[in-house]
Amino acid sequence: MDKKKGIAWGCTPHLNWELDSIKNTRTFRAGKWLSDKAKTRAYPARLLRYWFMYHFLRLEAKHQEKALDVCEIGIDKGQMRDFVSSATKLNPTEAPNIATWRGVDMFLQREYLEPLDYTDLLEARLENTDEYLSPAPDVIVLLHILEHLMNPEDAVVTLSKQMKSGSIIIGGLPSLPHIFEASREKKIRANPNDNGHVSAFSPKRMQELAKQSGLELEFLTGAFFIRASGSCLEDQPWWIRFGFRFSRIFPSWPGETYWVLRKP
Repeated sequence: MDKKKGIAWGCTPHLNWELDSIKNTRTFRAGKWLSDKAKTRAYPARLLRYWFMYHFLRLEAKHQEKALDVCEIGIDKGQMRDFVSSATKLNPTEAPNIATWRGVDMFLQREYLEPLDYTDLLEARLENTDEYLSPAPDVIVLLHILEHLMNPEDAVVTLSKQMKSGSIIIGGLPSLPHIFEASREKKIRANPNDNGHVSAFSPKRMQELAKQSGLELEFLTGAFFIRASGSCLEDQPWWIRFGFRFSRIFPSWPGETYWVLRKP
């Protein structure tokens, strides 16, 4: 990792990150977020979204050489906070150094959230940044949120205006090749389904979003070749790492991408 820039764009640090936190956190509370079939697998791909965020936080704490103030927007039932807490118990010496963790959602499901290790829980819309971005955090988390917004670029521009220099936004979302982006977005807006997705993303759109918001796209990668949820392939670490290598080379391959945006 480049000490000056953090997680440097163009590098492949995740190819060497441990996989034990995926394998073992499923036996903690994180297991409740998986399907019954996925719970039987050693490395459920569903947990990769939280695994990427865990490692982004871990490396950013080392980069900034401090305990991080984190603001997670769109926390649902607290799955990410739950995963990080479980992974920290498994390997406390490598855990991200967290000072505070603010959780924000339009509707707080307190029965799930209050037992978790949030410093604050705030009920607010993403657009109302004055309600939750003061003081400005070191890390903003937007995990599978942007695809639910009609105007995701506007939302990130609004966030970027209140970010402090050197801070980051980390997140992930479904993605596809840029050539199919417009038609996919038109289709899901005309025929909404239960997942609530209304915006389609490609790696190219993420690059353009970063420029519009005055942020640097410091890192972007795909997550897997084929999700194969619940398949016996998810028992094999080589399958997970093959997916990392393939989707790093072909991040536009239909699947999911994970990224880091930094304010200069």
